[in-house]
Amino acid sequence: MKRTVKVLALGSLLAASALYGASTAACAGCHGKNFEKKAMGKSKVVKDMSHNDIVAALKGYKAGTYGGAMKGLMAGQVAKLSDADIEAIANQIKGNSAEANVNAVEKNERVEAAEKAGQFEAQSTADEKKVININAGVDDPQKLAAEDLGNKKVVTEEALGLRKTDLYSEDKVKPEPTDYKRPAPGQAPVFERAYVNAPPMIPHDVEGLLPITKDNNQCLGCHMPDVAKSMGATPIPPSHFTNYRPETVLKNGELVKEGKTVGPKGQLGNVGDIKLAKVKKLNHLYQGRFNCTQCHAPQAKVDPVVGNTFKPDGLSGDLKTHSDLVDVINEGVQ
Repeated sequence: MKRTVKVLALGSLLAASALYGASTAACAGCHGKNFEKKAMGKSKVVKDMSHNDIVAALKGYKAGTYGGAMKGLMAGQVAKLSDADIEAIANQIKGNSAEANVNAVEKNERVEAAEKAGQFEAQSTADEKKVININAGVDDPQKLAAEDLGNKKVVTEEALGLRKTDLYSEDKVKPEPTDYKRPAPGQAPVFERAYVNAPPMIPHDVEGLLPITKDNNQCLGCHMPDVAKSMGATPIPPSHFTNYRPETVLKNGELVKEGKTVGPKGQLGNVGDIKLAKVKKLNHLYQGRFNCTQCHAPQAKVDPVVGNTFKPDGLSGDLKTHSDLVDVINEGVQ
């Protein structure tokens, strides 16, 4: 009896270790918390797949023998998974329920039959993306007039500040909670840039995609130029494949920038006479750009608390959704 208990305990410990090392947290951004979404509007609904089908799919992605539009993205996600990891992930998704697996198989068969019969419409909106102006309405004349305190004869306490209450009650007023819930990647609309070459907002849910590190950047699976079109994603612009930083070396005890001596080590001196570094185009993503959320922020559902009269110059046509920064980077310097 004791031996049996020990074996069971060891088995549970090993299973727990495998589950810990093979987390499904990173999957939620595309597949949903409960694997209820079609990733990018293209994949199967994973929660409706059987345990064995999930295992076969993950092993197939790893071997390069399985998958359609999602093949390139998933290959990077499963590359380092062992067979034990894959089994653990399937167990997490299905909850180790044999009954659930049987029901899922039956449901999956019904779904596939319905799709073959043409009863399901495609959920992908990649080719029909709408461009949304996130600043629409913030320049409403009535809103701006109400906030123009300089032209009012009497300014009440409630009109001061952002909480819109008297000074004696403002400590009891809480701001509206910020809701960052967005559609899954591939299913969200595109947001118009705030101004020409402004870093675009992230329109989709980022749950499971953060944090970004230099060794784990899931944004690249959809936004690299060679796969972006097939994924319905915005491609990373050429400026992110360019190094604009001046080449700096230590030579004979002195710092040399772009071939010009600027001072001894520890005493950089004045470098204002160096107008522009030599542009170095790369065939890979420049590592100074690996941290996407350093510039690109998730878009929240929130009503602006104040009006805005800002009008971007030249924001029209392709510039609403694309960048020409690599072509105009030197403006203001030359």
